[in-house]
Amino acid sequence: MTDKRRVTVREVMKLQYDVVDGMMSVQDALKAMKYKNNKSLIVEKRDENDEYGMVLISDVATKVLAVDKSPKRVNIYEVMTKPIVTVDPEMDIRYAARLFDRYDLSRTPVVENGKVIGIVSYTDMVLKGMCEIN
Repeated sequence: MTDKRRVTVREVMKLQYDVVDGMMSVQDALKAMKYKNNKSLIVEKRDENDEYGMVLISDVATKVLAVDKSPKRVNIYEVMTKPIVTVDPEMDIRYAARLFDRYDLSRTPVVENGKVIGIVSYTDMVLKGMCEIN
């Protein structure tokens, strides 16, 4: 029997992420991105009873660029996914990978006590996590 160390989402998640308002134009949201290497934007809740949303760069490509819409005239809420699946920071990355597969996710926010504290992707789990569990 092998003794594998448990690796949690907290250990592999990115701490740098961008949060935008759903009413922002796509153009303004992209300009506001602080972390240019991110492939997603988290859409802030409107109030405490709302849910987070998310926009992937692929959403902008398919729902704005490919259909020749003006990024100045399209709001983030028009291209976002909401509600989104989130993960707990203490979740084992093996279970997170299964969740990603089940719901066809590539990345998702990590939420603790109702607040986003990071973002995790397949890339993070594989490149940062697998070397830890083998």
